[in-house]
Amino acid sequence: MKLSVAPLFCCLLIPTAWADDNGGLKKDAAPPPAHALDEGYRGTEDARIMTVAQAKEMHDGATISLRGNLIDGSGDKYVFRDKTGQIYTIIPQSVFDGRTVKPDNMISINGSFDKKSNPPVVRVDRIQK
Repeated sequence: MKLSVAPLFCCLLIPTAWADDNGGLKKDAAPPPAHALDEGYRGTEDARIMTVAQAKEMHDGATISLRGNLIDGSGDKYVFRDKTGQIYTIIPQSVFDGRTVKPDNMISINGSFDKKSNPPVVRVDRIQK
């Protein structure tokens, strides 16, 4: 029994000795500062860059994130505006969650784009004030 355990133990150690040392994270250089990033994944900051003009070019059912102002509307139909234009939105009262939004409040909205409607609308499912 002792004789069969020794070769098995040696077989398990040999592959680790042959492992290549080239992969993984190399810490030879400092990373660039966050403000100097110009490509690659940057997280939630990219979501805020979308404009109304870009949103209108999206396909039906696309997820939309916009930052701007609600300028007009009542019930569940509102007009949302940013620096590139305006778009109609449908915002149920449950999304407001008791919060009051004024036309001079900068807000972020998330929802889906309904291009089949005439005119196209954003069906909002989240507001961040």
